[in-house]
Amino acid sequence: MQAPRSDETPGVPARRAALRMLDAVLRRGEPLDQAGPPILRGIERGDDRALALAIAQEALRWLADLDALIDGATRQILPADAKARSVLRLMLAQALRLELPPHAVIATGLPLLEGGPRRLAHGVFSAVLKGAKGLPAAPTLPAPVLERWSRDWPERVSAIAAGLAVPPPLDLTLKDPATTQEWTERLGGVSLLPGHVRVARAGSVEALPGYGEGAWWVQDLAASIPARLLGPGEGRRVLDLCAAPGGKTMQLAAAGWKVTALDKSARRLERLQSNMERVGLAADVVTADVMQWRPAEMFDAVLLDAPCSATGTCRRHPDVLLRMTPFAELEELQRGMLERAAGALRPGGELVYAVCSLEPGEGEAQADWVRALRPVPVPSDVLPAGIAPTPRGWFRSDPGMLAEAGGIDGFFTAHWRKDA
Repeated sequence: MQAPRSDETPGVPARRAALRMLDAVLRRGEPLDQAGPPILRGIERGDDRALALAIAQEALRWLADLDALIDGATRQILPADAKARSVLRLMLAQALRLELPPHAVIATGLPLLEGGPRRLAHGVFSAVLKGAKGLPAAPTLPAPVLERWSRDWPERVSAIAAGLAVPPPLDLTLKDPATTQEWTERLGGVSLLPGHVRVARAGSVEALPGYGEGAWWVQDLAASIPARLLGPGEGRRVLDLCAAPGGKTMQLAAAGWKVTALDKSARRLERLQSNMERVGLAADVVTADVMQWRPAEMFDAVLLDAPCSATGTCRRHPDVLLRMTPFAELEELQRGMLERAAGALRPGGELVYAVCSLEPGEGEAQADWVRALRPVPVPSDVLPAGIAPTPRGWFRSDPGMLAEAGGIDGFFTAHWRKDA
């Protein structure tokens, strides 16, 4: 009888998918949310797809610490790109973070090294689990990130690292804020602001109550703050720049704004339109480059969620901290977009600028650069309890905040008004 192929062992395809995702991020520099979907399409069961993604995310979240454990259990250091090292990262992430039984980890991990050093991997894995040293309380930040944040946020860097230790819960923005109590109870969650519900991350989002009827959409609490600053629309016109995938567009439309949603990615705008249809909202969708598009008339408000390094999303996307980011290019683009956004405002109009970044050059420095508009301080009542506006009147969050409530993404937001 012919021996079964490794892929015929239950659980191996999910681990192989995790290995491919790890390779895409570390060797090819691809974002995980870009590399993951085509790889995961080859996995039939939804639970296995979720497991594969969780394994890859935890391996990336704790990469430096997993490597330290591996190096401490080998006589000869494995090359950084060695397949055995990557497989061990995945195996240790499962045992130490996902708390899967070691025998199951071995049975589904070693087949990935078919024709390779299985005995070595088995020995290192066993030695790490038997050793006294485990993972630290918080992930070790990559050296360039630690250097930057120790300089920029010396009093916050430890809290930020601690905020990355656990994958975040799921934040939902409600179409109708008046139903906050109802949906908090139905979903078994907690609410940190009107129109927000936070639930434990488990299973399929589509299976949650309210998804099919379009009562809410997924959106991190921090990402919901910029649109909140503009208040009720009352039929006024707002331009949502870099709008896809549509969280802020839906917020604005639900608040009574007449929204023009602009993005240069037709594919991402298809997702925006699909999201808008699900929740029963409408917007005028424009496929164009912010730096080239000219509005036919001015707007009452503009919301610019600018392209950025996305380092503030690192608790959900740990791979962002492992990529080299062209900060200077992004900052130049952001300033160009700020000029375009201000130019689309009618007199008396409002501009909100936002980035999901922890880099001051993309946030505070850009706000300081804006001189032609009058600053509008962020009011405390639009922020969750435990976060206050900065002394300059801006909104700044980081993953170390609201720790007892499940944390929050890193975001920066500033608000201005154009004089009449």
